[in-house]
Amino acid sequence: MKVAIVGASGAVGQEFLRILEQRNFPLDDLVLFGSSRSAGREYAFKGKNYKVNLLQHNDDFKGVDIAFVSAGGGTSAEFADTITKYGTVMIDNSSQFRQCEDVPLVVPEINATDALKRPRGIIANPNCTTIMMVVALAPIEKLSHIKKIHISSYQSASGAGAAAMAELEQQYKELLTIGKVKTIKKFPHQLAYNVIPQIDKMTDTDYTKEEMKMFNETRKIMHSDVRTSATCVRVSSLRSHSESVWFETEKPLAVDDIRKALAAAEGVTLVDDPQNYVYPMPLESAGHDNVYVGRVRKDLADDNGCVLWLTGDQIRKGAALNAVQIAEYLIREGDIKR
Repeated sequence: MKVAIVGASGAVGQEFLRILEQRNFPLDDLVLFGSSRSAGREYAFKGKNYKVNLLQHNDDFKGVDIAFVSAGGGTSAEFADTITKYGTVMIDNSSQFRQCEDVPLVVPEINATDALKRPRGIIANPNCTTIMMVVALAPIEKLSHIKKIHISSYQSASGAGAAAMAELEQQYKELLTIGKVKTIKKFPHQLAYNVIPQIDKMTDTDYTKEEMKMFNETRKIMHSDVRTSATCVRVSSLRSHSESVWFETEKPLAVDDIRKALAAAEGVTLVDDPQNYVYPMPLESAGHDNVYVGRVRKDLADDNGCVLWLTGDQIRKGAALNAVQIAEYLIREGDIKR
């Protein structure tokens, strides 16, 4: 099997390399692609160095079975036809195709079979905050239909890419050495010692694009009429996102039943002993595959509502891992031959 990574030099591209090796993904050949800035760089995979090729409109994807693409929506839009024209399955990490009716939007724990119907040869990887939330809510949906969700996110610098992570580290260095921040490029404001209540561009409704992604993508993934109202906030942690989630179900649920469902759910680790200071934190979820869930309790303002807290690695389950799990599912189903 021949696999391609588009955007190999970015934070998600580098995570693809680590995850494919860690999970012993059944590939026989690997090709890396990037922009003119990245072309020529070399990266190690299973003891062998691979050079990044310049992404171009040519026949480089002929013979490629799966392409993991994480190079931004503009690149995905421009090169989708080039990538898929010889039958390559394109698993795209950008937002470009997520709301297209002929492109499935997939979280394998929830709607894996959607990936089998892809008339354009493209499967969309959802937004990171959406992925982690629906992994936690899907087992609860089986207990009682979720009608409404309110969510506040606490999103680390990693969500804005490798350069943003480096900028946050640089800001802290500047504060320690010269007492003020001089480097502000990837964020609209200083992030060090701060939180920024805006992620992505603002829409006409005063919800950001990130917040609207959570509304629309949750419905598509869960095949649901659920309504989601989100406030997405950038915080000054380096890696792993966290979320406070309030949800209302059709019938009231017992907290113990929710905990049991979460404990048994695929992709979830229940960490919930708050009386002894045990709950999920981003420092603990960083570098791990599962979504960590805790602080499960009744909503004091809604008889049919409950609340939970979750955290997960945005670069892994929020991006690269989810895409690799989609590919693994297609292989298990015989949809892509090994």
